[in-house]
Amino acid sequence: MKRIVVLGGGESGVGAAVLAKVKGFDVFLSDKGNIAGKYVEELEKWGIPYESGQHTEELILNADEVIKSPGIPSTAPMVEKIAAAGIGIISEIEFAGRYDKARKICITGSNGKTTTTSLIYYLLKNAGLNVGLGGNIGKSYALQVATENYDIYVLELSSFQLDNMYDFKADIAIITNITPDHLDRYDHKLENYVKAKFRITRNMDSDDCFIFCSDDEITISHLDKIVMKAKMLPFTQKGEVKQGAFVRDDKMIVRYQDSECDMFLQELALGGRHNVYNSMAAAIAGKVMNIDNQTIREALSSFQAVEHRLEKVLSVGDVLYINDSKATNVDAAWYALECQTRPVVWIVGGTDKGNDYAPLLELAKEKVKAIICMGLDNRKIHESFGAVVPEMHDVTSADAAVKLAAGIAKAGDVVLLSPCCASFDLFKNYEDRGRQFKEAVRNL
Repeated sequence: MKRIVVLGGGESGVGAAVLAKVKGFDVFLSDKGNIAGKYVEELEKWGIPYESGQHTEELILNADEVIKSPGIPSTAPMVEKIAAAGIGIISEIEFAGRYDKARKICITGSNGKTTTTSLIYYLLKNAGLNVGLGGNIGKSYALQVATENYDIYVLELSSFQLDNMYDFKADIAIITNITPDHLDRYDHKLENYVKAKFRITRNMDSDDCFIFCSDDEITISHLDKIVMKAKMLPFTQKGEVKQGAFVRDDKMIVRYQDSECDMFLQELALGGRHNVYNSMAAAIAGKVMNIDNQTIREALSSFQAVEHRLEKVLSVGDVLYINDSKATNVDAAWYALECQTRPVVWIVGGTDKGNDYAPLLELAKEKVKAIICMGLDNRKIHESFGAVVPEMHDVTSADAAVKLAAGIAKAGDVVLLSPCCASFDLFKNYEDRGRQFKEAVRNL
């Protein structure tokens, strides 16, 4: 029996381990850190042997193949030992793709990939299609391949997830844009990061479609260096294209083959120049999937965050207040911070559920100007973020948090309630917390 070892016990790793178990492999999972309780429960439910807090070499180096979670760099000592032993290392995406015959729409980019992925998923759901959402958003792709039966997947893929992907093929690939990011994982060379992003186009042929921003200089400069077999469908705000999407006057126009769809920019649910790009990419994908124009227009005009999940409340003095009270864990808060493009005053805290805040440190360092801790015991948040966020405060009510945030935030900032924690120390539930936050914003 072929032995599969999975490195990393988060969403990606546990999903891959479940799929390996379902496919009849001898599977073992190892995580050098602590594995979160919900993932321990999943591993035990499926009867998958695992270890945490260490890597036992004799249990790992006897693998026929290793599935590496995206958060683990190739320079990690155990990964280097695996490579030196001649054991193949693949990603969760590569592994899951072997067992998935569904059509795959894959989205990457330095900015906008989460929004574009969500838009496309929403559009296809509205069209009545049997579609799954995964990759760097929602449930693990591998777990869904193991336990679901979708006709189409919409997958958000980070550069880390595209690393160690070899035979996987997208039917529709989208690169929203490329800006210097994660260069520490790529020998501090932009070219290496760009190549990682372009792995999303690997194995594509003439029946597939590549959707890209022709206004993005880094994308275009690399595209000029490679042979692209897939149909190329650009989107732009700087001119017109025969196939793809562009802006003329105050309309977005989308063309694919002999069909055209247009809609006024003011009809788009998501405002801002960057979201026009995201909407164009989603609309092109919709056309390629043969979605009718009316459904595309309705989806792009009605897409919105659900209550308490990245819900835009009000803009007061050019400060945008966002209610993400449903973000009761680190993963949810990560997505909330990741999609912010303005300086953030972050309201965080509550009943800690054994959180490891390490995945948020880089985002906090990059995007957060101040943290307001809204909880009864905020010591762990101070310990985790004190060295990376210049300003930290403590409050014990939504009203106090909002008033303090309003005093800190400047025009152009975002005040983001994305607590990372349960609500039960100060509120009845996350809905109560979100509604008190919104009420306080309206009272400013």
